[in-house]
Amino acid sequence: MFAEFGVISYWTYFIGAIFIILVPGPNTFFVLKTSIAGGLRNGYTAAAGVFIGDAVLMFLAYAGVATLIKTTPVLFNIVRYLGAIYLLWLGGKMLYSTFVQRTPPQSDDDVHKGDILKRSLVLSLTNPKAILFYVSFFVQFIDIHYARPGVSFFILASTLELISFCYFSFLIVTGSYVTQWVKTKKRLTRLGNSLIGLIFVGFAARLATLQS
Repeated sequence: MFAEFGVISYWTYFIGAIFIILVPGPNTFFVLKTSIAGGLRNGYTAAAGVFIGDAVLMFLAYAGVATLIKTTPVLFNIVRYLGAIYLLWLGGKMLYSTFVQRTPPQSDDDVHKGDILKRSLVLSLTNPKAILFYVSFFVQFIDIHYARPGVSFFILASTLELISFCYFSFLIVTGSYVTQWVKTKKRLTRLGNSLIGLIFVGFAARLATLQS
């Protein structure tokens, strides 16, 4: 399938992409947390930021920015540390709201959708490893002899975005169904926010210690 467009072993790529999407990351937890706290609309707003960010990263990967980052450690480290700082800020803010802040933490119902979109977009864009991943993963399924590799790259990128959309839709719909139930369980809400906050802090530490 799509061999005439320079795509090699499409179904192998499709299965691999599913497993890759299923591996949880900061984007996944942010979308899940937002959908639980704010419902369907806010969940899809957060997902939209991830989709846009991933699309930008995939375009940059195709344009060759990944090579620049890989061969320029300073640039790679700048993006890496910016991502780690942002993840640490998100995690720290959630932990502070849960354990220190006396007033009820601001729910995603009260957060402007533009802020949710901006947060998820920044979270997606400050992941330099994603660009390198897109290059290293996609090139395995593109026929180097095909005259228009951009078409092949677009097919692979669109497939990944479609799988991501289906997965996030499952998370968002599931999260929205438990929204009201979770909100009535204050201890469960505190526990959930604490765990997700710690996860973000963990992702920040992991990103900061990655080797370029």
